[in-house]
Amino acid sequence: QGELVESGGGLVQAGGSLRLSCATSGRTFSRSVMGWFRQSPGKEHEFVAGIAWTNSNTYYSDSVKGRFTISRDNAKNTVYLHMNSLKPEDTAVYYCAARGDTRLLLPTASWYDNWGQGTQVTVSS
Repeated sequence: QGELVESGGGLVQAGGSLRLSCATSGRTFSRSVMGWFRQSPGKEHEFVAGIAWTNSNTYYSDSVKGRFTISRDNAKNTVYLHMNSLKPEDTAVYYCAARGDTRLLLPTASWYDNWGQGTQVTVSS
């Protein structure tokens, strides 16, 4: 698998939007399940959203359902996290994660074996 590189984080006011991107050079991207996790200081990785091989198979945590949308562009080896109606409690470092050669989409950090470096998202009240 190739390196995962996140981008798009930043500072936004509550109610605003951001789009995170995660790009990889890995040749197995189209056969990988992808996940977005987030981590706040002193807390473990929290599952946010996941996507299997196509945009028709997605899964969200209850805390972001209806506000966030995960999607992927296999031609660009990129997965996105569109975040709307952001809240201060969404503040965290957001990580992209991958598990190759599987269709099984799980909301568990230990399932994923390739992680990006993270991008900070800060939502001000």
